[in-house]
Amino acid sequence: MEAIAFGLIGGGWRAEFFLRIAKALPERFAVKAALVRDRGKADKLQEQWGVKTYTSFGEFAAACRNGCSFAVVSVKRLANPEFIERLAEAGIPALVETPPADGVEGMHRLWARVGPAAKVQIAEQYAFQPMHAARIRLARSGRLGEVSQAQVSAAHDYHGISLIRRLLGIGFENAVIRAQTFTSPIVKSPDRSGPPLSEELTESQQIIATLDFGNKLGVLDFTGDQYFSWIRGKRILVRGERGEIVNDEVSWLPSFDRPLYDRLRRIDTGHGGNLEGFHLQGIMGCGEWLYENPHAPARLSDDEIAVAETLARMGDYVRGGPSFYSLAEGCQDHYLALEMQRAAADGVPIVTETQPWAEASPRGNG
Repeated sequence: MEAIAFGLIGGGWRAEFFLRIAKALPERFAVKAALVRDRGKADKLQEQWGVKTYTSFGEFAAACRNGCSFAVVSVKRLANPEFIERLAEAGIPALVETPPADGVEGMHRLWARVGPAAKVQIAEQYAFQPMHAARIRLARSGRLGEVSQAQVSAAHDYHGISLIRRLLGIGFENAVIRAQTFTSPIVKSPDRSGPPLSEELTESQQIIATLDFGNKLGVLDFTGDQYFSWIRGKRILVRGERGEIVNDEVSWLPSFDRPLYDRLRRIDTGHGGNLEGFHLQGIMGCGEWLYENPHAPARLSDDEIAVAETLARMGDYVRGGPSFYSLAEGCQDHYLALEMQRAAADGVPIVTETQPWAEASPRGNG
């Protein structure tokens, strides 16, 4: 199969994920053009990654039309709407980093200008991280019965809410949101630049929120330290009428009087005498492969595997395949996150309202 060629707008920390993935999987992906408005940064990116760079959108768009299936937009959220609109006007499909716009008004303006007609998908990768993907498949398999609750302490705001919606099978239903914040001391964690150079006590900001969808409950509990911290772990709980998932532990009732227990197990190659190279093969549990890594044998982190999956699905989407995370879904998750933050700030419950993208979206099942 011919490699999926795409353009890239942006040259920051997150944009480098797409460049690393293309380098690790040259038979699958190819970055044909990059737009970086700063000439110095553009030259540096071109030298480091061997990608033709442009500082003019017009030149970049022309290059994309002559060899790219779509363009990835990996810029700050305030700049997202401009590029989504310009790509739509140029007839270039867009895979856009989260969130698609800054606030609710920004999303309303974007939706009014672009709406469901443009070929836009959101690069929301968390549902495609291997362990999360395995949990979502298990939650939807029926083994746990009807799932009524998902507690997520693995990602912030719209990322965490995207997992909650998918684990619960929620589309654009409204919710009653209650939230509060909590500050506690913590020894400073690593960050994007690497490990700390000395011990420093800092403040950890936590938010705890419930999203009551009526017959289904989502709980988000997150502190930003969890992304990089060595001492703050991630937690997932999914509850159904016949069973539950607690992190990687699964319990369920195939019959009312006979419980079964199992574990979600990561299967890696390259251990001991295995000579297949070191990579994730998949996630096994409950007697089946719940997830098989479609990007093996590349040596990618879980997050890189997930981002690669958004690229692969975008390639399929522009060829007429299904939507996998629409602009409407991206707007909805960010809207719920903003209302969650408002509920925490105001200290009162917030009842969400149906938004324009929910009314117009053909996807109602998350």
